[in-house]
Amino acid sequence: MHRSPVMLKIRARQDEEFLYNLFSLYFCSMLSINNLTYYIGGRPIYDKASLHIKPRDKIGLIGLNGTGKTTLLRLITGEYQFDSGEISKSNDCTIGFLNQDLLSYQSDESILHVAMEAFEETLEVQRQIDKVLHRMEANYEDKLVDRLTKLQEQFEAMDGYTMQSKAEEILEGIGFDTEDLNRPLNEFSGGWRMRVMLAKLLLEKPSLLMLDEPTNHLDLPSIQWIEQYLRGYEGAVIVVSHDRQFLDNTVKTIVEVAGLQLNLYPGNYSFYLQEKALRSEIQQNAFENQQQMIKQTEKFIERFRAKATKARQVQSRVKALERLERVEEVVDTNKSINFKFEFRQKSGRFIINLNNISKAYNDLEIFKNTTAAIERGDKIALIGANGRGKSTLLRIIAGTESMTGESIEGYNVISAFYAQHQLESLNVSNEILEELKQAGSGKTETELRNVLGCFLFSGEDVFKKIKVLSGGEKSRVALAKTLISEANFLLLDEPTNHLDIQSENILIQALQQYKGSFIIVSHNRHFIARTANKIWYIDNQEIKEYPGTYEEYEYWRNKNATDEVPTAKNPKKEPVRKKQDPEPSTGKQSQLKKLHEELNELEKEINRLDQEKTRLEDDMATPAIYANPDQLAEVSARYDGVNRSLTSAHEKWEELASEIDQLETQN
Repeated sequence: MHRSPVMLKIRARQDEEFLYNLFSLYFCSMLSINNLTYYIGGRPIYDKASLHIKPRDKIGLIGLNGTGKTTLLRLITGEYQFDSGEISKSNDCTIGFLNQDLLSYQSDESILHVAMEAFEETLEVQRQIDKVLHRMEANYEDKLVDRLTKLQEQFEAMDGYTMQSKAEEILEGIGFDTEDLNRPLNEFSGGWRMRVMLAKLLLEKPSLLMLDEPTNHLDLPSIQWIEQYLRGYEGAVIVVSHDRQFLDNTVKTIVEVAGLQLNLYPGNYSFYLQEKALRSEIQQNAFENQQQMIKQTEKFIERFRAKATKARQVQSRVKALERLERVEEVVDTNKSINFKFEFRQKSGRFIINLNNISKAYNDLEIFKNTTAAIERGDKIALIGANGRGKSTLLRIIAGTESMTGESIEGYNVISAFYAQHQLESLNVSNEILEELKQAGSGKTETELRNVLGCFLFSGEDVFKKIKVLSGGEKSRVALAKTLISEANFLLLDEPTNHLDIQSENILIQALQQYKGSFIIVSHNRHFIARTANKIWYIDNQEIKEYPGTYEEYEYWRNKNATDEVPTAKNPKKEPVRKKQDPEPSTGKQSQLKKLHEELNELEKEINRLDQEKTRLEDDMATPAIYANPDQLAEVSARYDGVNRSLTSAHEKWEELASEIDQLETQN
């Protein structure tokens, strides 16, 4: 069969992958998956898929939600039974699997004790030593001394004397404070319990470590600690993750679940993106060339079908088409936003001012007399370790959390708050389209369908009931509702949780073209780097700001050896202004301060006039006043005066805001 040069390129790449797998299978494979076929409810998930895992392999398992990534891990553990094919492993292959089911694990034991259950054999030797010592208290016999000596030698050989320190090191590395180690596991939330399960798994050191979305329950310092740990891990690792930077920093091979197959890319995620684009280009060119050839062949068959002199040639080409190895058209998974998320009202210069705020939960002090401000155009990422008050700060800004101090909202600020609990507020009986209609945005059905298309709900998908959606799909619906609210200030708490890489890319595009202001709590560095223009972190109960992007913040942090990612154990000094951004002169500062004070006073006056206007409108609608011409004329005159004052105040506000902008942009 004739193949074009493009088809030969595809075949060459497939042959490279085949030879790689063949080498792995026959020479150093630890676990082999051969011709795996698996169905769920009659729907194929895998069709004759193969993969071979070697010792020390570091594999990132990626793919769209619902393609079977977690399913593959459960097939490997034997929890699910495949329909045909083979999964075989070497005799010395042990498997450790971190999955979301472990969130429900309960224990009254301390988290240190639970983590140390990884040393089951060593702990059994310790129990035997304790029994012998107890017997020796009543009967000191030579045979007991010999028994004790052998057990102690065995205990030492198993590194029994260091197992507690190892457990403490890993637990503290993934975010636990030293004083927490003896607290019962049941006192911790699901996310923190998952960390304990991760610590236990790392201490067990299986030869194949499988982690399903491990970063979902880790903060930024813990993610960075895990990255370093996995890079030096002696066994093989398979990670299912939507965190691009985590994949780049930990894996050396990407396996993409697509087209019912396991497609291998020998590199990290960045390599995968480049190689995927190249393969897709080759495949699409081959598809188009083949389609052109098929059309020409079909035209020849149709033209000469009735001619006896061409019967042999026609029949030959019909058979050639039947035998033809068809090239699939490339499906573009990198969907682009084609809808602008706009709002009608522009906010004032300042979104919110927090003045000397303090917050404590009993004896736990979160904030102490700290001050911060968000201005129009700020796109802030609030980062740092869990438990330092990030979500609390979002609620304070939203006005849903009590505190001491002063929180002043700016002029014309319309806010929208997204957090994971928003998923629970979705009406499970509604269809997706109906849920967005009830959001009160005033958009037409066509506009709402366009929005949903941006969030990967197309065609009949918009009529799905909320109750049948996955966690990731519900997150996309809740995010779409937030973005169509026409708010000019967004508060987003971990918006990328439960989103696959494609959905995360959609959200990044939406926020990049969003003209308002926002503050985001996130541990996803790729997401932060592409959306934020300022970094906030909490240090010593104070809000600190780095006036730049996440890449600049990371460079500054790494350059200053003493200034690492802020945690309660390692306080930081406040970032200094970059050298290329000199301090404004004293005169300029004084002028700016005066203008800001005038602007704040003017915004208060505008708010007062707005309230007066509303009150007068209510008065004019009152039947008693409406029926009295003199009173109506008086109220109408006052209403006209307020309107003129309001127009004048708005014009003055624009002048002041423009003057401030010009001063602040001067060198």
